[in-house]
Amino acid sequence: MANTTELKASEVAGSVGLILAAVVEVGALLGNGALLVVVLRTPGLRDAFYLVHLCVVDLLAAASIMPLGLLAAPPPGLGSVRLGPAPCRAARFLSAALLPACTLGVAALGLARYRLIVHPLRPGSRPPPVLVLTAVWAAAGLLGALSLLGPPPAPPPEPARCSVLAGGLGPFRPLWALLAFALPALLLLGAYGSIFVVARRAALRPPRPALRARLRSDSLDSRLSILPPLRPRLPGGKAALAPALAVGQFVACWLPYGCACLAPAALAAEVEAAVTWVAYSAFAAHPFLYGLLQRPVRLTLGRLTRRAMPRSPWACTPQAWHPRALLHCLQGPPDGPALGPSGEPEQAPELTGGQS
Repeated sequence: MANTTELKASEVAGSVGLILAAVVEVGALLGNGALLVVVLRTPGLRDAFYLVHLCVVDLLAAASIMPLGLLAAPPPGLGSVRLGPAPCRAARFLSAALLPACTLGVAALGLARYRLIVHPLRPGSRPPPVLVLTAVWAAAGLLGALSLLGPPPAPPPEPARCSVLAGGLGPFRPLWALLAFALPALLLLGAYGSIFVVARRAALRPPRPALRARLRSDSLDSRLSILPPLRPRLPGGKAALAPALAVGQFVACWLPYGCACLAPAALAAEVEAAVTWVAYSAFAAHPFLYGLLQRPVRLTLGRLTRRAMPRSPWACTPQAWHPRALLHCLQGPPDGPALGPSGEPEQAPELTGGQS
């Protein structure tokens, strides 16, 4: 009886994990595809090159290693596909290369935003994005090549474990974790920490005095407006939202995977499925974190959405909320034909003669 209960609990947990993994997969594909279209249609976006690169990396991961995790890996995967030694090595190489490309790409995006915000008037200090992303892919290719030096996969009768955690890197796992997770985390923390410090200093700076002192009335409302608020806000609180979300998402998604890389191989194999899909959830979180938090991206997304949706003939425009225009919009078009300037009805001469 106890064995049956444990079996049912494990089946339910496996089904829930499979559903969540499928949701992450669909969210990564749809979110990054939509963000890629919006970024390409947004004019004047300064970090568009880095955003496009991040979307491309996420789409590559969502189209390659995440389906393998759903089909070939143990729960929450289906485990229905058996990979041979050569496909297993290819899967290891893709995982060991795409994950550092994603983390280093996020760090490059954070450094680009740091230079745009902290040093906006010094464009000479910014390296070209092509050079930065070339270095990112060179490092990702080197880390992916380290996975080919690990032990060979198990023969086909055994369940092939084709991930980086299950012995894919061998003795190079600490080096891979250092370059793939520790270095991007330090770069991201330094970049967004500096952005927060600059924003908080700007919030604490007193406003400049007006050139002409405007005379204030002596009414009760005028006196109450001088009083300080009852709940003073922390200066720079709004500016801390984006850095806190970026650093928090990076730590929450990638820290468990990085710690599993430093753990013994037996312990890493036990927690492989959980920490792998927590790391894969970053691919679905990037479109919302790095896309929708930017005002130009939101405006472009709203414009494209309004163009794609069918417009009703009775729909009011955003400029129609003036009371008179709103009344005309609610009344709809007139029943009779519209009269031009020449089709206006003539007034009686006795009425027009007495009016000035």
